[in-house]
Amino acid sequence: MAKPDRLARLDAQREDLETDYRDTLVAALEKTAAGSLGLFDRSTDRRVRAAIAPTIDSLAEMGADIAAMRERLMMEPFALHRDFFAARGLVKASAVGEQKEARLWLDRLNAPPS
Repeated sequence: MAKPDRLARLDAQREDLETDYRDTLVAALEKTAAGSLGLFDRSTDRRVRAAIAPTIDSLAEMGADIAAMRERLMMEPFALHRDFFAARGLVKASAVGEQKEARLWLDRLNAPPS
């Protein structure tokens, strides 16, 4: 009976950490939508990157912890983390700016599940 209890506790921890991840990401997206750059790593400016680095590091650390928990629980990878980090980086000049992309992400995260 101990193993099911441990797995249930691990799953509860995973859910809490995923909520923290989402809350951290939403706060960063709101800040970006309001004009703060760097979240999507589209700038080569070191000051911009340094300003957002603590948030990115926190998201990366939480994402790694969630991935380990999900693997142990034999669950699919954490799509939010995967998708967000895939969206970061340099893009074509015709791509939307960080503010607009942040608004699109916020709309996606606030949309009712389908």
